[in-house]
Amino acid sequence: MNKFLSIVIGVIFLSVVGCKDVDKEKSSEGQSVKSAEEFNRESAESIVQNAIKAHGGSLYDSAKYEFVFRNKVYMFDNADGYTYTVTFKDSIGNSIKDNLQNGKFTRTKDEKVVILSEKDIAKYSNALNSVIYFATLPHKLNDKAVHKEDVGETVIKGEDYDVIRVTFGKEDGGKDHDDIFMYWVNKKSNYINYLAYSYSTNDGGVRFRSAYNPRTIDGIRFQDYINWEAPIGTPLKELPALFEKEELKELSRIETEDVRNLNAGEVLE
Repeated sequence: MNKFLSIVIGVIFLSVVGCKDVDKEKSSEGQSVKSAEEFNRESAESIVQNAIKAHGGSLYDSAKYEFVFRNKVYMFDNADGYTYTVTFKDSIGNSIKDNLQNGKFTRTKDEKVVILSEKDIAKYSNALNSVIYFATLPHKLNDKAVHKEDVGETVIKGEDYDVIRVTFGKEDGGKDHDDIFMYWVNKKSNYINYLAYSYSTNDGGVRFRSAYNPRTIDGIRFQDYINWEAPIGTPLKELPALFEKEELKELSRIETEDVRNLNAGEVLE
């Protein structure tokens, strides 16, 4: 009986030790996966921060600029949070001014406040924010709703690029938080020369943009884009190859004109 008990106890002991070893292996694997994810996030963050620095860096934090886009005058002021405005004439000549300040939207018509529905507030806010977003890239990639991922490297027209995938959190991510973006950051210059995105609103679509006409105005880089269309469902990572093969259709040009630094007359200490 004693011999039998010894055998049973030995088997139980070996089983417990074996389970602990398996648990250690699983824990180790989990730590390895977590470390890989952390490394990826750190890599993506480093690439994006270098891009922001190359395009204007800390100058964005207090930047106040004006520009014309499609016959409308836009302004962004990043001091004390942010203020975005757009001024234009409607179809019958009324002067319209939209103002988005730290999340609060107002519209005036001939300097009188217009009462808007929640739907219209969301629509006009999104339109204004979208123009400023692209005009000031990559500054807005620092927003807390932005999730960045390093998805590898590629070569476009003989130059090396890091590839960053961007998604947005539902909270603070705006109406189109489910859009997916991809940015190609030049390894030598840290400039974002190409970007792409897919969206699901209005039956969805896929777009690729190539930058041109870059100019640096008082330390901040502005650039225009050719907007290319790809078939719905085209993976974003395949777009540069299609672009080089001239298999994308040009849709429009995104041009910021008459860019002015409104802080230019201020004395900086």
